[in-house]
Amino acid sequence: MDNRYTITFTATAAIMLRSALQSYGISKKALTAIKFRGGEITVNGQEQTVRYVLEVGDVITVKFPREEVSDGLVPVDGPLDIVYEDAEILILNKQPYQATIPSHNHLDTNVAAIVAGYFQKNHIPSTVHVVNRLDRNTSGLMCIAKHRHVHHVLCEQQKRHDISRQYEAIVHGHVSLDEGSIIAPIGRHDTSIIERVICPEGQFAHTDYKVLRRFTYEGEPMTHVRLFLHTGRTHQIRVHMAHLGHPLVGDTLYDGRLTGIERSALHCVYMQLTHPLTQHTIQWESALPDDMQQLLR
Repeated sequence: MDNRYTITFTATAAIMLRSALQSYGISKKALTAIKFRGGEITVNGQEQTVRYVLEVGDVITVKFPREEVSDGLVPVDGPLDIVYEDAEILILNKQPYQATIPSHNHLDTNVAAIVAGYFQKNHIPSTVHVVNRLDRNTSGLMCIAKHRHVHHVLCEQQKRHDISRQYEAIVHGHVSLDEGSIIAPIGRHDTSIIERVICPEGQFAHTDYKVLRRFTYEGEPMTHVRLFLHTGRTHQIRVHMAHLGHPLVGDTLYDGRLTGIERSALHCVYMQLTHPLTQHTIQWESALPDDMQQLLR
């Protein structure tokens, strides 16, 4: 059985095959892999080179090389909250206290290892390509691409800001404005490989926020906010809200306090993207987890 990832499309113009492939998001790197690592490109069932000139109505089939699990990723059996799945993507609702990828401290409890185990168990010939990584203490919607080509297409969407992600957080203090924008560059801290700071030489970062509710929890003022990411810098929401003077509740790295919750009160509640194969716009929503709901109650 040929289980190579395959896409098929029909030529709509008389152009060179290479141009048609690029218009479908197939990168030069992918074309090289197809040529030298066991892939195949056919036109109307006949193998052709990328210099072949197409005619309108020609049927192009691209078979990509088989993928193998990364050496550092050991598949494990574990729970997954699957929101959506098809042949190209897997949308998960990530739980808090769970790393996205393997690290020295999280070799077998990370999302990638569990997804690899899920693929193995269900005989899905894929490796794990994380599209949007969430911090260990952040919960909510995550996208996994099932193939390198799909990952490339979705990453290009991210570069164009065509993937929309929205978060909800609970922060210390009462945010004064009902809504606003935080535009401040983010870079690495001089003395830490983890912590990020606002600095002139950092990368451009833009977050919009909207207040959903101001309340008091055990005598401490807090604000429930909705956050809209225009860029995707490491720790962006956490750094920007601390910069505003309202660090996330539970985010001890950026001056938050463990008041009523044991982790950063941050959850990805909404995601929208263009499906890499069908080109349809799809969106998903995720309710706040119990620990954040408890704060709001």
